[in-house]
Amino acid sequence: MTNKPSSPVCYASEASDAYMGYADRDEILAALNELLEAERAGAGVALDSSKAKDPAGYTELMRHVRKDEAHWCAMLTRQIRRLGGAPSRKTGAFRSKAMAIAEPLERLAFLNRGQLWVVRKLEKLILRIRDDALHAELKEMSDRHRENIIKAETFLERRKMEQ
Repeated sequence: MTNKPSSPVCYASEASDAYMGYADRDEILAALNELLEAERAGAGVALDSSKAKDPAGYTELMRHVRKDEAHWCAMLTRQIRRLGGAPSRKTGAFRSKAMAIAEPLERLAFLNRGQLWVVRKLEKLILRIRDDALHAELKEMSDRHRENIIKAETFLERRKMEQ
């Protein structure tokens, strides 16, 4: 028996995020800005849509979605700044595409597809985030988007049954 260790010391804790398979700062900032632009577009769609008088309950649903989208815009902006980045001032093209849909229920279905796009983006990104605080906020954002998708699907299903 010798007093020598049987294997070398592991320095994995000192390795860079990219080396360990996590997203690096620039990749994270690009993804957060893309999400910010999408959330800003969603907030705009919900705000404009909340002015519709019909169908019943639509205005309230759109106000809820707008409040939620605004919350995530603020969180993304805060996280981008915390990471030393500059938040994008752009609004995603989704807004103009959604607002081109005149019928409120069709627009809501389109908005829901946009919410699902955000969830998919978040799910991929979350796997590559090492920062615990950012990871937790992005996970909560994904969960809340899923809740909004379910609310919208339920609303759309009720409207179909009423017709």
